[in-house]
Amino acid sequence: MPIAHYAYTALDCPNPWRLANFYSQITDWRVQPFEEGETEETCGWLELHDAKGRTMMGFQKIDNYKAPTWPTGDIPQQVHMDFHARDLDSTEKKLLTIGARKASHQVSPNRFRVYFDPIGHPFCIVQSNDD
Repeated sequence: MPIAHYAYTALDCPNPWRLANFYSQITDWRVQPFEEGETEETCGWLELHDAKGRTMMGFQKIDNYKAPTWPTGDIPQQVHMDFHARDLDSTEKKLLTIGARKASHQVSPNRFRVYFDPIGHPFCIVQSNDD
């Protein structure tokens, strides 16, 4: 019997609204609405919810956020996520359009590709026959 069950990944960031919207465009999950009186500037936490209303990702405001310098440098990647896609080339075009940056360090670009979100978190798009 497990001690606990995995719930979701939460990312530190300087602006939860902006990063939640970036990942919403990748996954088609909806961004949790602001609490009453909350704005993009005052928001300290946001979530992405799937079609059933389950929390899939969280975004926490950190005032002194430092972006990873992966694959080298003083700040490690901290966390990375993998997303599956059937067509790496068309997915890459869409990612670059919404603000992702392709990493110069690519280990196996025919199987998976590494990108950075708008604030520097690395993530991978993995070749898959299933979406």
